Amino acid sequence: MISIDGLGVEFGGTTLFKDISFVVNEKDRIALMGKNGAGKSTLLKILSGLKPPTYGRVSAPTDAVITYLPQHLMNEDHRTVFEEASQAFGHLIMMQNEMAELEHQLATRTDYESQDYYDIIQRVSNLSEKIYGFGDTNFDAEVEKILIGLGFERSDFHRPTSEFSGGWRMRIELAKILLQKPDLILLDEPTNHLDIESVQWLEDFLINSAKAVIVISHDRAFVDNITNRTIEVTMGRIYDYKVNYSSYIILRQERREQQQKAFEEQKKMIADNQDFIERFRGTFSKTNQVQSRVRMLEKLQILEVDEVDASHLRLRFPPAPRSGSHPVIAENITKSYGEHLVFADASFTISRGEKVAFVGKNGEGKSTMVKAIMGEIEFSGNLSLGHNTMIGYFAQNEASLLDESLTVFQTIDDIAKGEIRTKIKDLLGAFMFGGEDIDKKVKVLSGGERTRLAMIKLLLEPYNLLILDEPTNHLDMRTKDILKQALMNYDGTLILVSHDRDFLDGMVSKVYEFGNKRVKEHLEGVTEFLHRKKMEHLKELEAKN
Repeated sequence: MISIDGLGVEFGGTTLFKDISFVVNEKDRIALMGKNGAGKSTLLKILSGLKPPTYGRVSAPTDAVITYLPQHLMNEDHRTVFEEASQAFGHLIMMQNEMAELEHQLATRTDYESQDYYDIIQRVSNLSEKIYGFGDTNFDAEVEKILIGLGFERSDFHRPTSEFSGGWRMRIELAKILLQKPDLILLDEPTNHLDIESVQWLEDFLINSAKAVIVISHDRAFVDNITNRTIEVTMGRIYDYKVNYSSYIILRQERREQQQKAFEEQKKMIADNQDFIERFRGTFSKTNQVQSRVRMLEKLQILEVDEVDASHLRLRFPPAPRSGSHPVIAENITKSYGEHLVFADASFTISRGEKVAFVGKNGEGKSTMVKAIMGEIEFSGNLSLGHNTMIGYFAQNEASLLDESLTVFQTIDDIAKGEIRTKIKDLLGAFMFGGEDIDKKVKVLSGGERTRLAMIKLLLEPYNLLILDEPTNHLDMRTKDILKQALMNYDGTLILVSHDRDFLDGMVSKVYEFGNKRVKEHLEGVTEFLHRKKMEHLKELEAKN
């Protein structure tokens, strides 16, 4: 369907990748993998037409629709949510207008044998096929279905987009992409701003309705569920696996072991031949053999072993001071903003050492409950913290709150107190800020680097209740694994607000579901909870249809 031939990108004397070729077929759902800086986002921009390659080409049918969802997007405007989403059909209106104009030409022209007349017929045929694909679509109903699937309420439809946060604006852009029924959808971290139910809905859509998809994502469960092919970008080339992410990890390890074995064998062979050449150089009877081996070594193509990210995050939370038996006790907590009721009569008890998850749609009160526990907002009901409870808090926008004018070192040095001040460089090194990295300004850091830097604050003093609001946004899979292991080893109490199922799986023993103005307690892990929730979600969807 879409072919990439001999693609290469060079800038500043550096080759990002060279001579990349592959084909994207209908029903391909491809995970694009590789370490940060390997060129994944650049490749998506080239496929979308936003960035030209240094050489090579991307070939696609003339009428192919390729859509692209970048990580950061959408300027403020004065349209409503519904009006903005409806812009997706702008290309269809243009096709219909072009069709009407061409049909008028066919009705009025008389040069029936000319190439121009034939070309118009061909164009009308192509446009008819495209327009026919939309059928007798009720555009308003399509917009409504997609927006509701992505978590919007009908009351949101006529609100201006300027009232929505960046995450919700991204959903509007995603709605526009899905409504266009594109031939290829390019997604760069699409789940960062979606709650669990919206991620499930997006999975169903991509699996059952999308023609072809290429996705960059650090959400392992999402990638595993939707993809059937994995392309790894590494050391300027690609490896194409016809399997999902989990299977790719196994095959990649096997490939690198084979490469390492071949590399070691070649290294030994070169050493043996060089030793032979040195020993018998100048020996008349061995002249031909020596020259033959010299020529062989000169022509030898040196094998390479694909790079492995050797940086290592060493993360261990300080031991938690002992708190009371129940760090958090909530009784009949009700919170409203004006006439808008967030939740009512929420009651729960979190025991010392428990690890629990707050889950639910965005806007249902998860972060509001965290603010109530932190004592940052007023509410009705009773909420008490246990004896000696010390809270460490990581806000959802913690990384964006960092002072961009400071260096990495200054950021921590300004808030560190006591003995820890003598270990700041060690602490930064443990979070992969080594050498010259500590003198970088915050403004040049990537999203993942900022999140790691913001996370260091939690290690500056011991806490016995950690509250983390979406801590995995912008973290790659490897760093998430290390953070997850550190939290599983943490001996204090943990409240996690997250939509990352793979991150929560196996870590939390209790799930608090926020929705329908209530907080419901589930005495089970997130896998069991989602298994039931998935079934309920599908039944609800069928009932609506």
